[in-house]
Amino acid sequence: MLGPQVWASVRKGLSRGLSRNVKGKKVDIAGIYPPVTTPFTATAEVDYGKLEENLNKLSTFPFRGGVGGMCSLANVLGAQVCQLERLCLTGQWEAAQKLQHRLIEPNSAVTRRFGIPGLKKTMDWFGLYGGPCRAPLQKLSPTEEEALRMDFSNNGWL
Repeated sequence: MLGPQVWASVRKGLSRGLSRNVKGKKVDIAGIYPPVTTPFTATAEVDYGKLEENLNKLSTFPFRGGVGGMCSLANVLGAQVCQLERLCLTGQWEAAQKLQHRLIEPNSAVTRRFGIPGLKKTMDWFGLYGGPCRAPLQKLSPTEEEALRMDFSNNGWL
């Protein structure tokens, strides 16, 4: 369970409102809050340590939030990424958790492990145009391609 000092820190960070001058106009960004995802462990439990770490980072933001993100996986599994959001918004937490666990490995593969070359290869597999990598990036080796295929196959996407 998160301690009261963590929640107090988060509340303090979120309560700060800011006004910025943008092109000569005063813009108040108070009331904007970022989404906070719930991290899970490999054993399907909520990772409270990671959640506390995320909330502590959030409390240091100099404004009430930020929205947006880059989800490479949405290029190939867009419907599933949107489904995950719908499940969360409708409170279907068990189904959301199961789907999230199936998305973790392929997401890690196209964002961290194999990067742009991996994303381009998976786009090709899903009937999209990934195209060749621009220099200095190189296409995946046959060994890397097989490992990437396993990341998607192990979770039922290929």
